[in-house]
Amino acid sequence: MSAGHDHGTGEVKHAKPLWWALGLTSTFLVAEIIGGLVTNSLALLSDAAHMMTDVIALTVSLIAVKMSQRPADAKRTYGYARMEAIGAIINGGLLFVVAGYILFEAINRFRQPPEVASTGMLVIAVLGLIVNLISMRLLRAGSGTSLNVKGAYLEVWSDMLGSVGVIIGAIVIKLTGWTLVDPIVAVLIGLWVLPRTWVLLRQAGHVLMQGVPEGLDLEAVRKALGSHHAVRSVHDLHVWALGTRQAVLTAHLVVRPETVDLESVRIAIARQLAETFDIHDITLQLERRSCESEPGHA
Repeated sequence: MSAGHDHGTGEVKHAKPLWWALGLTSTFLVAEIIGGLVTNSLALLSDAAHMMTDVIALTVSLIAVKMSQRPADAKRTYGYARMEAIGAIINGGLLFVVAGYILFEAINRFRQPPEVASTGMLVIAVLGLIVNLISMRLLRAGSGTSLNVKGAYLEVWSDMLGSVGVIIGAIVIKLTGWTLVDPIVAVLIGLWVLPRTWVLLRQAGHVLMQGVPEGLDLEAVRKALGSHHAVRSVHDLHVWALGTRQAVLTAHLVVRPETVDLESVRIAIARQLAETFDIHDITLQLERRSCESEPGHA
């Protein structure tokens, strides 16, 4: 017995702003890599690495939007919702590799600070800041209604801070000639990225391991299930997330012997779960006696 059967990831929304943001960010990523190599700025290359994660995040968001249009089939009965978590794992792995390289290169530059073309560094960083601000404006409306878009928005927002750091570094070099500020900014950007990367990997791993969705209290759900007057006990309760948004719940409920209308009980409990916990994909097995004691029950 189930309620709220909708195994998709929801309606396609805000795809056009995502495409615009991806186009702008991808174009400037190439420019920033070339600019970082030409100006010999590690800070610019570090910011380019962070911008690369924006490109990946936006691409993952668009893939999730596209996949949400694909229905479940005989081989993938839940559809393609897990692609979001798989993309996040790939994103996080690349971030660790790139951040590790930036930090390693920064150590060498602390020993022998190279010459940095501060004017070119400043111009490129300002352009990067403008691109980030435009992308943020494009994604801001969708960030309030879609967690998928919100993730991309936060990626661009954090990269905007990186661009500000590069601008400050370029100004310091131009005014004082202190080129050591370039690897310092690069390290600060790397240290900003790594904790966020770890959180991203942990969240994605949690989804792939079918963990309880973040912010959901399993004991509160269990109490809510048992609070109905017809329910005697609850067992085999499982709650997990297909992606960052869609929670799925299954449970076995032992009802009282005098209960006649099992369907009404199921509908009432499903409605309560949807209203209280925003869980809509629900499968409830109502039993006259607990199946835990049956042979072969796992």
